[in-house]
Amino acid sequence: MLICLPPSEGKTPAPTGAAPVDLAGLTGAEQLTEQRRAVLDALAAVSARPDATEILGVGASLGAEVARNTELKDAPAAPAARVYTGVLYAAAGLADLPDDAARRAADDVRVFSGLWGAVSPADLIPAYRLSMGVDLPGVGKLATVWRPHLAAALDARAAGDVVVDCRSAAYLAAWKPATTGDAAAEWVTVRVVRETDGKRAVVSHNAKHTRGVLTGHLLRRSGLAPTGAAELLDAARELDGQVIGTEVGTGLSYRMVEATLHDPATRRGPRTLEVVIA
Repeated sequence: MLICLPPSEGKTPAPTGAAPVDLAGLTGAEQLTEQRRAVLDALAAVSARPDATEILGVGASLGAEVARNTELKDAPAAPAARVYTGVLYAAAGLADLPDDAARRAADDVRVFSGLWGAVSPADLIPAYRLSMGVDLPGVGKLATVWRPHLAAALDARAAGDVVVDCRSAAYLAAWKPATTGDAAAEWVTVRVVRETDGKRAVVSHNAKHTRGVLTGHLLRRSGLAPTGAAELLDAARELDGQVIGTEVGTGLSYRMVEATLHDPATRRGPRTLEVVIA
């Protein structure tokens, strides 16, 4: 099993006095360090410019976070599981996994990043501000420049396994698992829909939360991790009927109704694990 997550938009800085990032100690260092260093240097240079927020596609209110990008090499670092925050990460509880589940997460989860390419939840990184959708001066379009490096780092890891994909389109553009040939993986994206009065519709906030719940379940459950789409479906169905969240605003709880697996739309595309909540 390889679970692919997007980064959170917001990030929590590491405690003051913590050691800075060690690029050689990050997951995939052999394939990714050179590109990580290039993006890190370019980001620092851009973030010092007066038009930095415009280039990075963020609001002026985030100027302090952008300015922090200029000192990332010396900034305190913490486990990615604690730096990345937000709905999905709160629901998954990556920062509070028991030891066995934390080891599984370090092996089986990759968080995709415009700055780092992809990291393990255990990797020590500083908080930063950079989206994969940015065209970074001095480097180029990040999804494009990361693509060959992420292929080198992840293709072999994914081969013969099931890839549980919870990423958004910008991060999908940086790496897609092979679905044919010797390096083929069973690629499964996770879609969350809400059932109301017999009708189903895609949801946003609840989708992030539900993907987080599924991620946490796959890491904490007993037994072997899924290695194929059918085993993933069985694992997801263990949540059928369970209350998995509370509506923002109303305070009403919602539960998982069912999970189904759908065939790919194209020969090289992913299958879809559809999770229904109500």
